[in-house]
Amino acid sequence: MSHADIYNVLRRPLVTEKTTFQKEDDNQISFQVRPDANKIEIRKAVEKLLDVKVTAVNTMLYRGKTKRLGRTMGKRSNWKKAIVTLAPGEDVEFFEAIENLDELESPEE
Repeated sequence: MSHADIYNVLRRPLVTEKTTFQKEDDNQISFQVRPDANKIEIRKAVEKLLDVKVTAVNTMLYRGKTKRLGRTMGKRSNWKKAIVTLAPGEDVEFFEAIENLDELESPEE
């Protein structure tokens, strides 16, 4: 699997309050993925990109909401979410890098 294939499957990591708790408590990471990607492709992409061992992949389809702006009706696009469970002892550093950056930028008193 090449880097183009990996970034084609994994769109972006989802960093919310809920996913942060999932990372800390259950060792799970959430991604927005391509809607037609299957669990095997997601597993291979995460293992290759982050160099970790994946034990499970759960996927969910989110239907886009219909929105209205004045008289015109619109629809947000459908998207797919993948929750990837990492093996015990595996860790991903890109969530902690943000916290370390905040510590470096804060002035010492």
